[in-house]
Amino acid sequence: MLYLVATPIGNLGDIALRALEVLRTVDLILCEDTRHSGHLLRHYEIQSRLTSYHKFNELEKEEWIVQELKMGKSIALISDAGTPLVADPGARLVKRCRKEGIPITALPGPCAALVALTLSGFSAEKFQFLGFLPKQPSELKKWAEELLEYSGTTICYESPHRIVKSLELFFALAPDRRFCLARELTKAFEEVLIGLPGELLFHFDEKDPRGEYVLLIEGNPVTLVPSNSFSEDLLCLQSHFSLSKQEAIRLVAQLRGVPKREVYQSCHKKDSHEEDLLL
Repeated sequence: MLYLVATPIGNLGDIALRALEVLRTVDLILCEDTRHSGHLLRHYEIQSRLTSYHKFNELEKEEWIVQELKMGKSIALISDAGTPLVADPGARLVKRCRKEGIPITALPGPCAALVALTLSGFSAEKFQFLGFLPKQPSELKKWAEELLEYSGTTICYESPHRIVKSLELFFALAPDRRFCLARELTKAFEEVLIGLPGELLFHFDEKDPRGEYVLLIEGNPVTLVPSNSFSEDLLCLQSHFSLSKQEAIRLVAQLRGVPKREVYQSCHKKDSHEEDLLL
């Protein structure tokens, strides 16, 4: 059995009881850094064997791990902090285990992206997680232009060495959009900053960036401009907010101040007309 075990993102007390039980009983624990994970295991007096498993050696270790699992060994995969596979290695191994019919289970727990989302106060009804932002300026600009059109909250990770450059780009593209920066989550010096890009840049004029950041971008406030038809309004709302047809009809009726039946009949009539043209 392969266990995907979430570990604390800062405060060691955040680990789940079931996670401790699994880590104590497995034959082997795969981790990114044995020194870092060793601190967690020593804290809870766990004696299970550790071996390194990271993006630079996951390919060469894959076959050995799979064979160990096939022989009945129980193995846990953890990351340095948080939930495995979320911006961390492991997806390749999980895919291989699925292919080989090796049982897998996941033990839920801390995730920096979700903790930051709840602390930001930004909408959690619709959000996307993009992992680490691109390092190349041209690629970062392309990403930024696309994600700024997203109507939900965007969550990504950024290093202290690049956070200022990224904020400068967002300041140029969306100076009036609200951003959130979170670091040291669940730790004694937890910091959550919310403001416009210019305000956050001013913060770094006074204080150097430290530690890895979770960067959140508030969604693009799409405003429905009434078109010449209910159908166009319907398509606009469905594409921007991922609504079902019924949900979109209800919202169009509300925004236009007309009965839902009127919107439904108008759209149904248009669909029927288009089918007749196809025939």
